[in-house]
Amino acid sequence: MNAINEFLDAWGADLWESTIQTFQMVGISLAISILIGLPLGILLVLTRPGKALDNKFVYNVLNVVINVIRSVPFIILLFFILPFTKFIVGTSIGVKGVIVPLVIYTAPYIARLMESALLEVDRGVVEAYEAMGIKTRHIIWNVLVRESRSSIVLGLTIATIGLIGATAMAGLVGGGGLGDLAYRYGHLRYEVDVMYVTVILLIILVQGLQSLGNFWAAKLKKD
Repeated sequence: MNAINEFLDAWGADLWESTIQTFQMVGISLAISILIGLPLGILLVLTRPGKALDNKFVYNVLNVVINVIRSVPFIILLFFILPFTKFIVGTSIGVKGVIVPLVIYTAPYIARLMESALLEVDRGVVEAYEAMGIKTRHIIWNVLVRESRSSIVLGLTIATIGLIGATAMAGLVGGGGLGDLAYRYGHLRYEVDVMYVTVILLIILVQGLQSLGNFWAAKLKKD
């Protein structure tokens, strides 16, 4: 107990601040990525051949752009767009400085997950609504999104966990958060206790999010 108290006295404030920064990065980036990724996923589905807004050009352009971005590992993307990040937000370090690369990395991933979830909806259900003359925008929200809620939640859970991993890598450019703390003190200064605690905190965070996502998805599926 004395060792734990001494550790908390020495690192408690830093751990708390880093945890809050991680939540800030994940929360802000996830919210913006959903606002971009969900419409992109819907557009990918609707512009596919044979779908309501069949448009080969739009579909192919979106498909290529999303695949290209997803092909770049986050750590490379992080450094590659540093000038663009600085232009957009005025800095390339700290929590503010990693939001742009996190969004660029996560939004296409969410778009793909949303596309996959929406394509799981029974085609017969969609055709029945189309036969009744229901407008496409109503079919999107009242059929596609509603019928795929469970898969969407699971997809967003996966995306959130991936985003947590990306925020840890953001520590390499002074992005803050638990990854930054583990890198600066646990790795560079050989404070192994800090490394172990940050790893444990990240494991708890991921396990908690996955359990919550599974519970929510199961509940929506029953409804």
